[in-house]
Amino acid sequence: MLNSLFAPIEINGLRLKNRIISTAHAPAYGDNGMPCERYQRYHEEKARGGLAMTMFGGSSPISTDSPASFGQLDLSRDAVVPHFQKFSDRIHALDCALICQITHLGRRTHWQAGDWLPPVAPSPLREAAHGTFPKAIDKCDIDRILEDFSVAARRCKAGGLDGCEVMTGGQLIGQFLSPITNQRTDSYGGNLENRMRFGLEVLKTVRDEVGSDFVLGLRFSADDRDEGGIDLPEGIEIARTFAETGYLDYLNVVIGNNWTHDGVASTVPNMSFPCAPHLMAASKIKKAVSIPVIHAARIADLETADFAIREGLIDLVGMTRAHLADPYLVEKLQTGWADRIRPCVGANYCIDRIYKGAAALCVHNVATGRETVLAHKTLPADTQARRVIVIGGGPGGMEAARVSAERGHEVTLFEATGMLGGQILTAARAPRRKSLIGIVDWLSAELSHLRVDIRFDTYAKSSDVLALKPEVVIVATGGLPNLDSIAGGDLATSTWDILNGFQKPGLDVLMFDDHGEHQAASVAEYLLENGAETVTFAHPERGAFPALGPTNAAIHYKHLYSGKVRFLPNTRLTGIEREGNVLNAALRNEYSHETEMMPFTQIVVEHGTLPADDVFADLQAASVNGGVIDLGAFAAGQAQSLGGGDGFTLWRVGDAVVTRDIHAALLDARRLCQNL
Repeated sequence: MLNSLFAPIEINGLRLKNRIISTAHAPAYGDNGMPCERYQRYHEEKARGGLAMTMFGGSSPISTDSPASFGQLDLSRDAVVPHFQKFSDRIHALDCALICQITHLGRRTHWQAGDWLPPVAPSPLREAAHGTFPKAIDKCDIDRILEDFSVAARRCKAGGLDGCEVMTGGQLIGQFLSPITNQRTDSYGGNLENRMRFGLEVLKTVRDEVGSDFVLGLRFSADDRDEGGIDLPEGIEIARTFAETGYLDYLNVVIGNNWTHDGVASTVPNMSFPCAPHLMAASKIKKAVSIPVIHAARIADLETADFAIREGLIDLVGMTRAHLADPYLVEKLQTGWADRIRPCVGANYCIDRIYKGAAALCVHNVATGRETVLAHKTLPADTQARRVIVIGGGPGGMEAARVSAERGHEVTLFEATGMLGGQILTAARAPRRKSLIGIVDWLSAELSHLRVDIRFDTYAKSSDVLALKPEVVIVATGGLPNLDSIAGGDLATSTWDILNGFQKPGLDVLMFDDHGEHQAASVAEYLLENGAETVTFAHPERGAFPALGPTNAAIHYKHLYSGKVRFLPNTRLTGIEREGNVLNAALRNEYSHETEMMPFTQIVVEHGTLPADDVFADLQAASVNGGVIDLGAFAAGQAQSLGGGDGFTLWRVGDAVVTRDIHAALLDARRLCQNL
């Protein structure tokens, strides 16, 4: 037992039963800016799982000229209070504290959102992430916004919350603090005392409104990690000044900025970063202040979390993404099942979806954010055990086998190779992507725990399946690289061949990406690190790997530019011809439609996969449903109808249907099997 994590702590009269919390974020689960059923159920599951405090409402705007830009809640309206009251009752019933983050976004929003009001900022400097040109804030704006902070805090208290957290970061208070964004010459700009003035006024206003019996915290970036911005020594001075006012009950320390993609990637580090990369910086803030310090940044495992508390580096540890992966991690630790905690692998599938305008989802826990239709805990079936055959040991097949076995069914899994994992094994060979193997490790351990019959090195044919007299057959055979879309595609090398070592990198390589995700970007990095002298990265979109969000795209860009990759945007590979030892690529511009022939020693193509579905086709006619899935029930997470008698029901999942991703394969399997 990691005892340090279970020492209670009190913050301004609020007793927290342990040191594990989930920090505020904006999962985009709200309904018209309100935290309704979906939003509340997501946090309720974490509270039921045993954490001490769940914080919500990441970057929740408090003013009409600060409209939501990535699915945040709206605290500028009284309509939020009844939702808060219901939310508070739900979370408090589980002995868990509840705190909302409030902010004014300043320039970090869109001018053409909400009521189309001009954004304001200390100085009229464009914010690249949202393309906003803000109006330089006036004193009347400051007075109005201070009142808005006061009213928003009042709404939090009226809603029965335990406290509220004010946000700095790259938002309005942070824009005043940082010399990069504050070029004013009045009493709000210039020296540090002036730059802190607005933030201090906000904290005083909020404290005066909520009184002394309500928790007030500050999420605070202690180091911009950007030239000309706040550095750690100045950040320590700011923290000390804020803490000594007496307004605050805690500091929530982050490192980095959010006005550049590179800054966001560092602030919310993915699997390419070491564990807890900013922990020691946060510990320096703790040494400088007398109030509790919270920190969260890639603290994904309980051993690191315990170390941080045991050594006195911080007072509360935020395991936010870890709770997206497994909301029951505290319960599992307490009940002796720590080895069954589903790990956060640092894929950043969650936050990158938010920055692309979608809802946060975990790459391998498909129930997170879908609590109203998918259960985190699979319950045994109340019917007789069925004979379930799963063909394929990739993520979709493993999940189908796991959930079916959890339901109590008799499961046999056929895997053509000697290892489970499917395409994840290939992806994990890419530079800085090896942590994906954690998905395979967890699923493999679960299948072992559930005693699933796994038959390795078996390329299952329909006769093998039928010999077992199945009642349900799930085909999860994945797909194979699609090179057929290009004339002369047989001369190309697939990304799989490179990462699996079947083909060595050439010297002068064309990497053509018509997929837009990690595959081609990862392989381009691999090529440069394993012998390629030059890599030309061609793609038909305006920007490379458009399906990725900023925290992953920024890492790929950083390493590819360091390797001097040449990017060819708006370019499609239409054909390949061999001329001796040279491969000539026909590259057509997507807009001028002009084609240029360019020579390379190797051409690597990423164009998704085509289903490896022969066994599915062979079994269709013999199945009672012809392999058809009821899509209405499927989308709602409801049970599929099963045939009776001696027949079997046939389904397929993941890339055996069509090219998608890990999450989609797992979701297919969960939807089909959770009510089996």
